[in-house]
Amino acid sequence: MELAKNSHLSKIARELKPSGIRKFFDLAAGMEGVISLGVGEPDFVTSWSVREAAILSLEQGNTSYTANAGLPELRNEISHYMQQQFGIEYSPNSEVIVTVGASQAIDIAMRAILDPGDEVIIIEPCFVSYVPMVQLAGGVPIQVQTLKENDFKILPSQLEEVITKKTKAIMLCSPNNPTGSMLNKKELEELAAIVEKHDLLVIADEIYAELVYDEEYTSLPSIPGMRERTILISGFSKGFAMTGWRLGFVCAPMEISSAMLKIHQYAIMCAPTMAQYAALEALRNGRSDVDDMVKSYRRRRNFIVQSFNEIGLTCHMPGGAFYAFPSIESTGLSSQEFAEQLLLQESVAVVPGDVFGESGNGHIRCSYATSLEQIQEAVKRMKHFIENLQSK
Repeated sequence: MELAKNSHLSKIARELKPSGIRKFFDLAAGMEGVISLGVGEPDFVTSWSVREAAILSLEQGNTSYTANAGLPELRNEISHYMQQQFGIEYSPNSEVIVTVGASQAIDIAMRAILDPGDEVIIIEPCFVSYVPMVQLAGGVPIQVQTLKENDFKILPSQLEEVITKKTKAIMLCSPNNPTGSMLNKKELEELAAIVEKHDLLVIADEIYAELVYDEEYTSLPSIPGMRERTILISGFSKGFAMTGWRLGFVCAPMEISSAMLKIHQYAIMCAPTMAQYAALEALRNGRSDVDDMVKSYRRRRNFIVQSFNEIGLTCHMPGGAFYAFPSIESTGLSSQEFAEQLLLQESVAVVPGDVFGESGNGHIRCSYATSLEQIQEAVKRMKHFIENLQSK
């Protein structure tokens, strides 16, 4: 007997939408001579000393499971890093978990705190996985659209409008993917007051905390009253150019981290051992390499933002990450139309802004995590594309 189509799939799995980013990556992969401003990963190779540490761990036969929460020495180093960089103390024994990338950390955070029907406020534009992760954990995502007039920063009044008795948490990413916007200390304090007032939690995705350019970074749990209300997500992918190593970490109060660890134990067991030894080296001796990358990103950011504004694509100056989020509204095209036509006509790949939420419509995400020479050529092609549109 033939099974009915989709009869064995859950309702959530059936209705889950595929990532909107992949469509353009797949299109670009089949073309020659494409300059990609779409990929959200560093163009730098992981530092040699970090790679060497992983190789040494293999040569020494360190191929067994680690503790579920991660190597004790790595958790100690993460705890030290959080204290030194941001002034926040976490117990390495009970409040730090090493995860398979920051994405897994977000996943187990959602599953640890959400009951069916609990609401999570998602600030858009946002990383494409946030909404599905809430849904997969049985929660209800409540999307709040930010405005380009505010550099895509959330306003306290916008949060107050959507908080209900079912609200459990706020998902926050600063510096933001895809806009590059970063909340300063005063703005975080305003958000913290609302969180305390309504007895909420915050899942703070701070994976881009190393990549800031104009002002000192403030980590949310360093704000008075927020350490006990924050599940801090971070990792090694962006700041340390270790995307393929798939290593992240989460810091949270013991009650929450203990619940997350149980889920992590059953779902993952532990993060890859050799990647953990690599991360240990990155934290101990990789600071100068991070600083060099930040200097390079700053030069690229300044060039690409200035260039976009000069060719008529209005763009705010991002405070962090490695994304620019220019408006393409002046072209009369939608985000999808602009991205498709630019790829087909000029062989430049960008990501349409609406895949990051409705408030991203009329914009495109452009990663400047590629060489300055490639960026210069991409801008040249984009200028030609816009001039052709205007001549029609």
